Amino acid sequence: MKKKKMSLALKTFIGFGLGIVIGLIFQEKATILKPLGTIFLNMIKMIVVPLVFCSITAGVASLGDLRKLRSIGVKVVGLYALTSAISVALGLLMANITNPGQGFDMSALAESSQYEAQAMPSVLDTIVDAFPSNIFQSFVDTNMLQIIVFSIFLGVALIMMGEQGERLSSAIQSFSDVMSKITAIVMEFSPIGVCALLADSVGAYGLKIFGPLGKLILTVYASDVILVCLMYVPMVAILARFPIGQFFKGIWKVWVVTLSTTSSAGSLPISTSVTNDDFGVSPELSSFSLPLGATINMNGGCIYYAAAIVMTAQIYGMDLTPAALLNIVVSTVLVAMGCPGVPGGAIIMTTILLTNMGLPLEIVGMIAGIFRLIDMANTTFNVTGDVVTTMVVARSENMITPPAAVAAKK
Repeated sequence: MKKKKMSLALKTFIGFGLGIVIGLIFQEKATILKPLGTIFLNMIKMIVVPLVFCSITAGVASLGDLRKLRSIGVKVVGLYALTSAISVALGLLMANITNPGQGFDMSALAESSQYEAQAMPSVLDTIVDAFPSNIFQSFVDTNMLQIIVFSIFLGVALIMMGEQGERLSSAIQSFSDVMSKITAIVMEFSPIGVCALLADSVGAYGLKIFGPLGKLILTVYASDVILVCLMYVPMVAILARFPIGQFFKGIWKVWVVTLSTTSSAGSLPISTSVTNDDFGVSPELSSFSLPLGATINMNGGCIYYAAAIVMTAQIYGMDLTPAALLNIVVSTVLVAMGCPGVPGGAIIMTTILLTNMGLPLEIVGMIAGIFRLIDMANTTFNVTGDVVTTMVVARSENMITPPAAVAAKK
């Protein structure tokens, strides 16, 4: 009898658990494994830009119908904006219940590093900046929003060219297939990379994370659990009409990677694989929706931003009026759409939002010190939101395989 080979997802999960154990046992000495985690992250960053460029261009071109592209685009972007706004509202509600700023140890602020104020980007600035003046510079700077815009333009142009554009479409699709193979190779190293990253984080923070910022951390995680139960589960069960048990059986593979890499863009390979293979979504849709979501859809991040603003206001005794709360919702959704899907990008966005609300920035230094723990939750539920939205749009566009047929293939 042939012995069944252990799946990559199971290996990665074992690496995840092993990393936590190593971090707890060896503590700060576990940081010796950090280079392995850094190499894994660098390999992921290496494939993100060409993967996004090829997948979106090929995905748009493969639709072959501009009306269908318009229908899908409106639904995807509309759902991303709506779920982000709901996430901000949830974060505000939970933060006002848990009151993370009350009883805060003010002496801890003296130890935090200072952060310079950042200007709040206007809606117009965000739109203008999305259109690249030099696409090659966009590739060098890893400006994902500009790369996505150019890729959509290229895909649309290929559709408009008809048969003449099919040769280039085929070449881009072939290159996309090559990037998928490279991605598969890189993901084989995920058990080692995940183990190293978790060992480094747990070894560095240990139990010290439950200090002055403990209530903020708990607020974020509790809000994320509620987000799953009250928004994601109904969306999957009612709108996507997909079995919840089957959904969780697949999505945990994504969570293992997002918790360790804390990168929405870096998690694209695994989220794409699970969305296509485990949930039966057409690659034509997922290749467009998921890279776009990794750039503009930040449900988990929106919860954190709202909680951080409320906490800062409570620390300094500042009341948030209804008008201020509305400003938080609008500003947070806008800022989240411009947040880079890479580790730590949310720290810069935090300074922008606090500055926009007229709040002090001293707290940012403390948050930065333990942000990886918060970012683990942010990234996990950012990416989950991308997958769930893609499933909902796929159901509405009849671009998803029946759940029973998907289960039969596994």
